[in-house]
Amino acid sequence: MTGDLPGSILPIPDRDYQGPVVFDAKKSEEEFPPIVAKRPPASAPNVLVILLDDVGFGASSAFGGPVRTPTAERLADAGLRYTRFHTTALCSPTRAALLSGRNHHAVGMGHITETATPSPGYRSTRPNSAVPLPEILRQNGYNTAQFGKCHEVPVWETGPTGPFDHWPAFSGFERFYGFIGGETNQWTPALVDGVTAVEPPTDPDYHLMPDLADKAIDYIRQQKSLTPDKPFFIYFAPGATHAPHHVPKDWIAKYKGAFDHGWDAQREQTFARQIELGVIAPDSQLTARPEGLPAWNDVPDEQKPILAHQMEVYAAFLEYADFHTGRVIDSLEEQGILDDTLVYYIIGDNGASAEGGINGAYMLTTASNGGAEFETVEFWNEHLDKVGGPVAYNHYSVAWAHAMCTPYQWTKQVASHYGGTRNGTIVHWPSQIEASGEVRNQWHHVIDIAPTVLDVARLAEPHTVNGVTQIPMHGVSMAYSFNAPDAADRHTTQYFELMGNRGIYHNGWTAQTKHRTPWDVVSKAPDFSADVWELYDTTTDWTQSNNLAASQPEKLAELQQMFLIEATRHNVFPIDDRAAERMNPVLAGRPTLVTGTTLKLYPGMIRLGENVTLNVKNRSYSVTAQITVPADGSLEGAIVAQGGRTGGWSFFAEGGKLGYHYNYCGLVRTTVLSDRPIGAGAHQVRVEFAYDGGGIGKGGDVSLFIDGEAAGSGRVEHTHPLYFSFDEGMDAGQDTGMPAYEGYASWGGRFTGVIDWAEVDLGLDDHSHLIDPEEHLQAALRHQ
Repeated sequence: MTGDLPGSILPIPDRDYQGPVVFDAKKSEEEFPPIVAKRPPASAPNVLVILLDDVGFGASSAFGGPVRTPTAERLADAGLRYTRFHTTALCSPTRAALLSGRNHHAVGMGHITETATPSPGYRSTRPNSAVPLPEILRQNGYNTAQFGKCHEVPVWETGPTGPFDHWPAFSGFERFYGFIGGETNQWTPALVDGVTAVEPPTDPDYHLMPDLADKAIDYIRQQKSLTPDKPFFIYFAPGATHAPHHVPKDWIAKYKGAFDHGWDAQREQTFARQIELGVIAPDSQLTARPEGLPAWNDVPDEQKPILAHQMEVYAAFLEYADFHTGRVIDSLEEQGILDDTLVYYIIGDNGASAEGGINGAYMLTTASNGGAEFETVEFWNEHLDKVGGPVAYNHYSVAWAHAMCTPYQWTKQVASHYGGTRNGTIVHWPSQIEASGEVRNQWHHVIDIAPTVLDVARLAEPHTVNGVTQIPMHGVSMAYSFNAPDAADRHTTQYFELMGNRGIYHNGWTAQTKHRTPWDVVSKAPDFSADVWELYDTTTDWTQSNNLAASQPEKLAELQQMFLIEATRHNVFPIDDRAAERMNPVLAGRPTLVTGTTLKLYPGMIRLGENVTLNVKNRSYSVTAQITVPADGSLEGAIVAQGGRTGGWSFFAEGGKLGYHYNYCGLVRTTVLSDRPIGAGAHQVRVEFAYDGGGIGKGGDVSLFIDGEAAGSGRVEHTHPLYFSFDEGMDAGQDTGMPAYEGYASWGGRFTGVIDWAEVDLGLDDHSHLIDPEEHLQAALRHQ
């Protein structure tokens, strides 16, 4: 029982010495007890949890997919394949559920952190009554480390001044190296070491994936050299294969021509391999392609090579990620600890991503900000060899995402169906699991990871941590199934909900309704009363292909009622199906780090994410700076810049002149330069952007000033209605990561003069156009 295991109350109190004490230590006859650091039970294993990103059930070769993943196959052949393991259908919710052992709404993560609202299930602030697994393990004597993607920090807490309560470094991880947000450029990532932003090396061949593997390997070696008697818990979540799909060209070349047959044929091929491999039932049915996705045969011939290449790049990225994950596995083997380490390899935190749109995206920001009109067939052909490289921010077509979720319906974001939530998972622990290469069909969910680790480590699930009574974990340990292939399921009921897509699993039955379509960013979600529920008996219908709602209405009603009960228990209500509106913090109701209408910046203030600076989108603003120009009048580099190649702006100097550049989705660029040099010495320079108004994403007029005198003007026709980038930020004195302006003469856009200060000021616009940004966005996208 839990009460008999160590760690039911944390922290474990230090024991005071109760024996006699003498004045002179030399005359003491007592033997003081040795100084002993906290250790878990001797049988507690090392634990490595690997979590890939945006990989559907039908992508990896380990589960019948077309992408070679030899590391996954190697672990599966010596371990167990779990065929009915489930996630939440989205990044932040899955990660919060995995590390906490609780359902995602119960820990405030009903959606990604960028769309948080004040509702208890959606505020993105994990309560201190749900202390996560790494903190429990740390307080019990484990060494803990995380490498890769976090995406659990409330966006208003992501700045350099914190607060850091929800950062990995303050959530139980003694070592964190990776990125805080939901995605990052693999060539120039927004890296954090602990709580400090660090810039990646300037090596032109740098890529995040091998860097993360290197850091994990270094950690393993150090930990086993210095504290070999302590087990470790390592969470390796590299962020691959979330967009952008970035991978070296030689890896892309391996898949040349591999997908010319198209997505429909690919689904058929994958389905056949899955049956042969035994990861789906032999009598399974391949589900139909959703309405709105074109058949491959109906795709215009001139578009097919473009779409096929998108998939080639994605496949290369997944194999590349698996390869470097394999290097981490190799390091365990080199240390002689692989067989004694419990390894979870979870192939995706949700289904494959349908966020690239029907035609895919060269610059992913076009999917939400408009601009797809510029990515014509001619544009794609001109830039095709750049896809996957540092100047693109690419994503594949929705139809490839659907194919990567074979044999199931739907994709990422669609929590109602297994295409969004079922992810192939491998467990490898040869010293404790008798079988190898076997399949396990027990039904499980990502909330089962934390209870499993505590179970095998023989540690209690604590009822009190740091004086706070804990919410009991909602998951169940999977250990019962390790050596019992026919054991009855223990996780028998589970709700799902995301953006109104919702469902319930109970004893083999599922009831669900798909409310929103992830790639449809134009239409408003339907009224909840219009949702149509489906019913499946997955004990006989593995793939949810035979809808029984019409023939068994009583069973459907029973499960619908069960969903309402579970949803009420876990803070799902009020269900929030808003899309663009929730990107606006004012309308969503979440805090912002910077308040007011003015932000003062100083050199060295870099990587300030969009949620910890003033929001200059859809309004007028100005940037003023006090600078000193070198005596020879030469001047280069960014004064203030925001965003990167995916979109943004820069207030800069070039050839001694003042400049302003606006980058719309990396596709339309406008540069305004002053009509004269700034001149040597001290000056106050300024840019004013006068927004047109009348909706979001409109244009505006640019005016430059030197010492209060007009010095140039220009016109920007398109602006970003929603966001510039999820990982680039605002910088003073340089332009970190991807440059917003490609014309900097100095490396990294570093300013070659002196900046005393810079100030961003918001204008006094009529903000009525922000009342319903989703309505304006729909109009803008329809127009485009």
